[in-house]
Amino acid sequence: MTTSAPLLDPTGPSYLRVVRASAWYDLVVTAGFATPWTYAPVHDVLSSWSRAWGLGTFPQTDPIQTLFANLMGSVVIVWAVLRLAGPLAVHGLLDGFARALFTAWMAYALAQGAPGVLWPFLGVEAAWGVAQLVPWLRSVPWLRPGGRPAPARDATLSRLPKR
Repeated sequence: MTTSAPLLDPTGPSYLRVVRASAWYDLVVTAGFATPWTYAPVHDVLSSWSRAWGLGTFPQTDPIQTLFANLMGSVVIVWAVLRLAGPLAVHGLLDGFARALFTAWMAYALAQGAPGVLWPFLGVEAAWGVAQLVPWLRSVPWLRPGGRPAPARDATLSRLPKR
């Protein structure tokens, strides 16, 4: 007999709470990146923290950097609102993959000499990614004990529309 904690079931309510919590985190952390008027002070605060903690300096803002920060902030806010308005298990799966990508690109930037103030953000991104991806490992047959496929109730992806 095997039992699993509700958090480990991507179809359960605990998992959807994780999806919503990660969306709230995204809103709080990225809201300041969404407009040129809010990005400038966010950039200044992050830059001053980085300098004060001896973690490197930020480059001065320029129109292209501001544009890409605004695009990222806008897309993340819309994605967060979707997850808050109607969270689905598949949103957690996709958000987990997105966080793996964000973590990889932050690690790449740090390896290229980006300011160390990125480390806490990388840690949080990685943690949210793990929290949202690990529950899905149960539905991968070759990762389950004995190589058995997941029960039908765990097959959330099988309910997605077929193309």
